[in-house]
Amino acid sequence: MTTESVATKPPSTVRVAPTVLAGIGAFAAVGTYVLVSSVGLGLWTSLGPGPGLFPFAMGAVLVAMALLWLLQELRNPSETAPGIDRGLVVGVVASLVVLAAVMDLLGFQLSMFAFLLYHLKIRGRRTWVSALIIAVAGSFGAFYAFNYGLNVALPVSALPFLNAIGL
Repeated sequence: MTTESVATKPPSTVRVAPTVLAGIGAFAAVGTYVLVSSVGLGLWTSLGPGPGLFPFAMGAVLVAMALLWLLQELRNPSETAPGIDRGLVVGVVASLVVLAAVMDLLGFQLSMFAFLLYHLKIRGRRTWVSALIIAVAGSFGAFYAFNYGLNVALPVSALPFLNAIGL
């Protein structure tokens, strides 16, 4: 009989996946860039908060969340998928390219409606009712909230017949 313990385990090393580390690094880099850039805008003016205060706060939150993510990954590494769904990546990138290409022609409302409907119904396999409700709220609702609530102009259609009806 041996005196070695069967329950003894070799020390495990924590290994965070390189793709996860790349994601954490990207979030930290973007947050740091926003922090540094927002200081140049001015954090405070004689009248109160300056134009750089909100971006500075969002950059700080992004960096803090990247650090928190790193700590969580070091404590308990997440399982990574065996491969990348290239169809999903191509679908999202292609739809963003199409959205950018038709935004000036069709305007924000119609182009964003089509973009959201594609992602909700085709990619996300939502029901027609929920896809339509979310697409209308996300496109037309956001347009009116930005244009009339926040006074931020979003693109309107360059086509005269669409522009004449408020699109």
